[in-house]
Order: sequence, then structure tokens, then C-alpha cells
Amino acid sequence: MSDDSQRPIVVKKIKKGGHGHHGGAWKIAYADFVTAMMAFFLLMWLLGSVSKGNLKGISDFFNNPLKVANAGGSGSGDSNSVIQGGGNDITKQAGQVKKGDPPVQTEAAQDKKRLSELKQKFEALMNDKIRDNSKLGQYKEQIKLDMVAEGLRIQIVDEQNRPMFKSGSSELENHAHAVLQEIAQLLNEVPNAVSLAGHTDGTQFAGGAAGFTNWELSSERANSLRRELILGGFVPGKVLRVNGFGDVIPLDKNNVYNPINRRISIVVLNKEAESDIRKLAGQTEGLSVTGPADGFVNPIQQPTQ
Repeated sequence: MSDDSQRPIVVKKIKKGGHGHHGGAWKIAYADFVTAMMAFFLLMWLLGSVSKGNLKGISDFFNNPLKVANAGGSGSGDSNSVIQGGGNDITKQAGQVKKGDPPVQTEAAQDKKRLSELKQKFEALMNDKIRDNSKLGQYKEQIKLDMVAEGLRIQIVDEQNRPMFKSGSSELENHAHAVLQEIAQLLNEVPNAVSLAGHTDGTQFAGGAAGFTNWELSSERANSLRRELILGGFVPGKVLRVNGFGDVIPLDKNNVYNPINRRISIVVLNKEAESDIRKLAGQTEGLSVTGPADGFVNPIQQPTQ
């Protein structure tokens, strides 16, 4: 029998080493995370720069793509794409509006706005004069304002008991002087040139020098209007045209003898009409309407007496 005490004792020591190598898997996961975040922020930026209409189109497409594709309309694209803004050229979007400074008004638009404001101011002035019981206020029913192709037209028509001129004459009645001079002050508030015209009714002129007709009478009345406006302070150089139309353009075509056919008119010209008149007269270069240019004499300003 062997002695157990003589057996050798074996001691096993387990040496613990460091952590094992995990590889580069974590780097791939981190890169995927960063890429996803970049894509998310890029999506947020794109959505923030898209108009509400386009957002609705995209939303409609994802809610019901077949309906949008078949029915068309907002969200159906500008070409062959079902998403608005798609197609060959995504810059050509229907209804796209540039964001930025508002468009500068054209000269014609500014001119139209100025004449419209003058019309409103004239109407307001008439109402004030009625309350003050002035001469101009008493003419409310005889003064007609309307916008025509050439600009703002102001017509003063005769009434049976309140004519502007003495019968068969170009001499203004006493009450007409104050009316025209008040109008002159208002016309000076805009830089536009004016065209003046006189009209008669169908009654043929029976007195005066031989050959004197309604043509001569209407022309002289228009020129009397010009002189009275200038006396009221109107800038002479802003008078561009003085016409007499006789009785050929009545307001009341059914009754050419109606007193309203006897009238004088002032047209505050827009820039286009002024340019056309100057071209018809043979002027090729524009002149300021606020006064004659140096060395230029306006024949309209010369006295006709």
C-alpha cells in the first residue's frame, strides 16, 4: 500500500489576460448613426425651404399616390413626375413665386395710381365744398368725372339755368370763374399735362361774323378755359392741346339740343397719351410738362386775342 503523503502536489495557476480584441464593428455602427443624422437634418432643411403648396402635394402623394398621379393638380408635378416640382427641369414649378423685394411699379402703373388718387381727391373736395356751400360745391351735378383711355376726364356741362358761357359767346359767366380757378389749383398737384376741349349743342350759330360756326365757338370756349385755368395759377406749360369739337360729339345723342351737350372738358393725360400726342405733332424728343424747355416756345401759350 502506497503512502498518499508521498504523492506530488500539482498546483495549477490560471493566468488572466486582458480583454480580447473586438474588431472594428463599433466604428461601422457609429458611421451609420452619423450618416443617418446628416440625412435627417438635410431632410429638415429641405422641408423648411419648401412652400406650403408643395408640402401639401408631397403629403397628398404619400397618402394616395394613385389619385394624385391620375387626377393631376397640385402635387402631380410639372412634367411627368407625380411629385410637384419633378420632371425634366425641377426649377420650372407652376405657381412658384420668388421671395424677395416686391416688384418695382412701372411708370404706367404709377401714372394710373396717381390719376386715381386725383379723382378721389377731387370727389372729396366736391363734398367739402358742398358743405361749405361754395361755388364749386354748387356745380356738383354739373361736374362729371370718369377714367378714359387718355387719363382722368373732368367735364363741366351746362344746365338750363346755369350755363358756363354767355349764349353764343366764349365769355365765361361770372360764377364760372371761381369754379375753374379752384380746379386749376387741384390740377397743379400732379405733374401730368392736360388736354382741353370745348363742345356745343346742335343749335346752329346764327349771329356774329360771316362763317362763324359751332366749330369756331367750341374752339374759342376751350381757349377761354385755358386762359381761366392759367389765371387760377395753373402752370401754362402743362397745357398740351386745345380742341374744339363743335356739336359732333354730343353726350345726349337722342337730343342734340340738350344743354348737357354744351360742355368743356379737361383730360389729365397719362404718360402714354401725352407721348402719342407729342408724336402726332411731330415731336421726337420728350419735353418736361412742368414748363417749356430752354429756347422752346409753346404756341399754345401765346395769346390768341
